[in-house]
Amino acid sequence: MLDRLPVLINPLSFSDKGKVLVGSIEISELTRLSDVLFDNSGIVEVNFSFNREGRVPTIQGEIKADLMLECQSCSKKLDWSINSIIKLGIVQSLEQADRLASDCEPLMLETEKISLNDLIEDELLLALPDFPKHNYECVGKGGIEFDALEEEIEPQVETNNPFSVLAKLKNTGD
Repeated sequence: MLDRLPVLINPLSFSDKGKVLVGSIEISELTRLSDVLFDNSGIVEVNFSFNREGRVPTIQGEIKADLMLECQSCSKKLDWSINSIIKLGIVQSLEQADRLASDCEPLMLETEKISLNDLIEDELLLALPDFPKHNYECVGKGGIEFDALEEEIEPQVETNNPFSVLAKLKNTGD
């Protein structure tokens, strides 16, 4: 493993040369991902190979991380492991993206070089669940129990409604 992965990569050049990137990155360096985590400690392991399939440059690889999310039921720590297998076809237009193989996701290049951190972070954010929750019923373990809240709410006292006279007239037909 490399001590340090490059910050910027040129995917087209890397694909021409058949480069392989293997290394790790601190989760705390991924700012957008850190914002949605319970704790941003730990590392992300990356293993990318750059190749060409015909004329299409590709990035294939694996991203592994053990993340700490916040459970949406009890607001406590939730350990979440990600082992994401990716295959990206590097394109420069929507027409090229439409012609990619079905097992390949498009990566639209706008500039010659891209941020490796952004690429990794995008893939991790896509792998996160929309509503992370424990696999067991965790609401009673420190979270809010909605049944208990309903019991604590006092019944509402009916107030004098100024339109109640109209409702009575409507019902009697007068």
